[in-house]
Amino acid sequence: MSYPESISNLIDEFARLPGIGRRSAERLAFYVLKSSRDDAIGLSDAIVRVKDSVRHCSVCWNLADDDPCSICQDERRDASVVLVVEQPRDLISLEQTGMHRGIYHVLLGRLDPLDGVGPDGLTVADLLNRLRDPARNARGVAVRELVLGLNPDMEGDTTALHVAEEARALGIQTTRLARGLPSGSQIEYASRAVLADAITERRPID
Repeated sequence: MSYPESISNLIDEFARLPGIGRRSAERLAFYVLKSSRDDAIGLSDAIVRVKDSVRHCSVCWNLADDDPCSICQDERRDASVVLVVEQPRDLISLEQTGMHRGIYHVLLGRLDPLDGVGPDGLTVADLLNRLRDPARNARGVAVRELVLGLNPDMEGDTTALHVAEEARALGIQTTRLARGLPSGSQIEYASRAVLADAITERRPID
């Protein structure tokens, strides 16, 4: 005996989510089924609002409700210092340390030739435009330092080297987060103390 079509469809949709198996999808579907109508509609509305209102900031490519995002608009931040990260979740982890008072650039990935991801598959071109033209950077401020905050693994190091070479060719000072971040780990899993040390102890790239 199968579930009613509407429940089966809901289970199928949950099962499409990353990390959600069939049994987990069933539990989620029945949680929604047992919830009040208001709670279920609240979940549905939250999903619709995310799809309708969240976009990438046209300056830094972070996720935002406004364009430019609140970080790029904040006049208290030093727009001449740009910290480059792979994903929005890395930005959030670094931002929670309270140690970085500059702004960011989100690459939306990293170089991975085996998976066919080259510079054109990232936002590298947009970053270089910000370095060349102050009008493309937040609040029209020229970039003087590029801080590379990519994950300390092979793909992250490859991406950092590529970005550093491009930035140095434009005469931009380039640094990277200190290796307080253990090699092979992910920024989003590091503690605030480790991230704070990494930001404070950043070093020039030779």
